[in-house]
Amino acid sequence: MVDNLKKEILSQVEKFLDYINNRLPEGMELEYEGFYQRGFFVTKKRYALIEDDTIIVKGLELVRRDWAPIAKKTQQMVLRAILEEGSPKKAKDIIKKVIKDIKDGNVPVEDLIIHTQITKNLDEYKQVGPHIIAAKKSLQKGRWIERGSIIRYIIVKGKEPISQRAVPVEDFKGEYDPDYYIENQVLAAVSRIITSLGYSTDDILILAKGERQSSLDAFLQ
Repeated sequence: MVDNLKKEILSQVEKFLDYINNRLPEGMELEYEGFYQRGFFVTKKRYALIEDDTIIVKGLELVRRDWAPIAKKTQQMVLRAILEEGSPKKAKDIIKKVIKDIKDGNVPVEDLIIHTQITKNLDEYKQVGPHIIAAKKSLQKGRWIERGSIIRYIIVKGKEPISQRAVPVEDFKGEYDPDYYIENQVLAAVSRIITSLGYSTDDILILAKGERQSSLDAFLQ
C-alpha cells in the first residue's frame, strides 16, 4: 500500500512539474529532487530529511568537525529515531542514556575529543578560544603548531573558564567535565532537533537534571 501511495504521489508530482514548467519563462525549470518520507526544518538552511534509508542533513552539527563525536553520534541516533521510526519517545530515551553515560564516566575518550583547525598564526587571534589555549599548551610541550594544524583537545574539570580548561589529547590525564559535554555539546546538538518539535532548550536542560515539567509530559510518555 505504501508503494502504491508513493507511485501515486510521484505521478501527481510529475503532472505538477509539467504544469509549472510549461508556464515558466524560458531558461527556468522546476526540478524534482527527491521523495522524503519524513523531515523537519530547524531554519531555512538547517534541516534533516529521510529518503528510503538515507538521512540527508544540512547545517546541523552532524556535518561539523568542531563538535565532539559524542554530540554527533547522539544527534544521529536522535535523528534516526524521529525520521525512521517517528518516535520522540525513543529520541528522549537516547538523550537520557547518553547524559547518564557522560555523568557516570562511561564515555570513551575518543568520543570526547574536539577537533578544530588553526586558520592563522596564534598571535593573530583576538578571541582566544579553547583550541587556541590547547594549541599554546602543545607549543609549551615542544609540539609543532602552525597555520592549518588540527588541534585535538578535551575540556577537563576545573573552576577556570572553559577555554582555560582545554587540554591537548596527548596531555589528558584528569577527568573530563561532564557538565560541559552535556550542556555545550550533546544538548546543544539535539536541542536544534527537539526545539523544532516544539520543546525549548530549558525543557532539554530539565531532562538533563532528571526533572519533569508539564510542557514535557507528552514528550516523556
